[in-house]
Amino acid sequence: MEPATTRREIRKQDRREAIVDAARASFLEQGYAGTSMSGLLKTLGGSKATLWSYFRSKEELFAAVIEQVSASFRSELGGVLGSATGLEAGLIAFCRRFLLTIGSPDAVATWRMVVAESGRFPELGRIFYDRAAGFTETTLSAYLARHVATGELRSEDPKIMAQTLISLCAGRHNRLLWGVDVEEPGAIDLQARRFADVFMRAYGVAATGEASR
Repeated sequence: MEPATTRREIRKQDRREAIVDAARASFLEQGYAGTSMSGLLKTLGGSKATLWSYFRSKEELFAAVIEQVSASFRSELGGVLGSATGLEAGLIAFCRRFLLTIGSPDAVATWRMVVAESGRFPELGRIFYDRAAGFTETTLSAYLARHVATGELRSEDPKIMAQTLISLCAGRHNRLLWGVDVEEPGAIDLQARRFADVFMRAYGVAATGEASR
């Protein structure tokens, strides 16, 4: 039997979440360069020693923010792919969920900040990939590999196939980032079906004629 969570542990977790929430707001409003640990202390109160006991650097704190921003999507992704009936339904479900996630205001703001500042701070791109984009690519690759094994998809590198599908979705995302498109009712579902169809035309065995070989 696991011991009950103590009040001290609850307070520590609450404090950590408060720090991450404050950092998230600061990163999105002030940017990475404009956010400092001392500035966060003015918002949060407390001592520098306490803050550094939770996060040893701004880089580590940024990683925690990215984990928080992407937590819901990461927790849902396996279920989205696993609950779909059939390959194409799974692809549509993935694209729909992915487009909803990357089109959210926080995700767009985070992406803009990473793109704008990763040239000066290369660690931002690495952290974003490790904690968010890389997880998506790995999870989708594993899903596609299973369908390669069943013969539904061509025998190609699942990682390349995952990158292809993600790139299709990212093209739509770029137009939102540039401000040349806005989301309209039903647009995400339509885009998800189109991207899944393009993917299946490129990699589906039946579409390539390999099923009869």
